[in-house]
Amino acid sequence: MSKKTQAFLYNLICFAILFILFRFLIEQYTHLTGYFIPITAFVVGTLLAPKFQAAKCQGEEKIFIRWIFMKGVKQF
Repeated sequence: MSKKTQAFLYNLICFAILFILFRFLIEQYTHLTGYFIPITAFVVGTLLAPKFQAAKCQGEEKIFIRWIFMKGVKQF
């Protein structure tokens, strides 16, 4: 599996976990109804999910992570 595919899957999995978690929490603990629940969960999940990206460095492909709770970009 290529590093680009791995980075995409990591992005998808992290977003999906946060989306499901926040959708449940928003539904249980707020008075939002209808489409506002998934839209709010989508926005919060998008902002809080770590971002993975594959890049070529020194001839080999590496995965890097950037997250709002981490300082700078780290190699994954």
